[in-house]
Amino acid sequence: MHIVVCVKQVPDTKIIKINPRTNTLDRRSAPAILNPYDAHAVQEAVKLKEKLGKGKISVLSMGPPQATEVIKKSIEIGADEGYLISDRAFAGADTLATSYALSKALEKIADELPIDMVLCGKHAIDGDTGQVGPGIARRLDIPPVTNVIEVCEINKQEKMAVVKRKLTNGYELVQVKLPCLLTVEKEINMIEYSPLPNMIKAARYKANIWTVADLGEVDKTQLGLKGSPTVVGKMFTPPKLEGGKMLEGSSDEQIAQLMEVLMERKELLNVSN
Repeated sequence: MHIVVCVKQVPDTKIIKINPRTNTLDRRSAPAILNPYDAHAVQEAVKLKEKLGKGKISVLSMGPPQATEVIKKSIEIGADEGYLISDRAFAGADTLATSYALSKALEKIADELPIDMVLCGKHAIDGDTGQVGPGIARRLDIPPVTNVIEVCEINKQEKMAVVKRKLTNGYELVQVKLPCLLTVEKEINMIEYSPLPNMIKAARYKANIWTVADLGEVDKTQLGLKGSPTVVGKMFTPPKLEGGKMLEGSSDEQIAQLMEVLMERKELLNVSN
């Protein structure tokens, strides 16, 4: 069983700021980390490998040379091999161009060892679109299942898997053919402490780094800014919410106060219209 996990290096959004001049994320204002959803995807690959008794876990990322740190973090969690595609031609890629570049890298990895399953995090915390995983599946012509919270069964002989996915008002079980692509929620597992041998291996690990030239036949017009039709018009920090008003007195008095507030809001809306 060969599982490939797509991972991304992202800024810690708990700390990052927005550049008021460019209206873009100031990535220098926060440390770079492994996208949390992707960490759970790597952990799930480790669990599946242990459950099946054998297999290989590869991780794939796209980014600058320093993105090798998320490869190392994935090795620490339990991945066996790591690949980074890094080239100026990838710069400025939106989700469409990113899915194209990663799909070409996955094809190259599959040439060395066929892929049975691709795992991705639900979304990246710096973009929050959830588009790259399904985009990869579309380009590779394999079925995607999103918002997965449990992999219930894998039958390699029958080339199928059964997964549980989260819906707005419940859950559903999905039987999907292999190879497939799954995007996972954080609740699929708990990130475990890495054993010492994994930490030592990660510290010494040298990721496989590929440029565009290493990917074979690639349409360069679909990479980077050239292949990115998405345009971000503006980004801004939402204003802080104003403090609320505490209702006091008996129930009847509180109702009267609430009606007074609602009438004031109604009058304001009528004036603005």
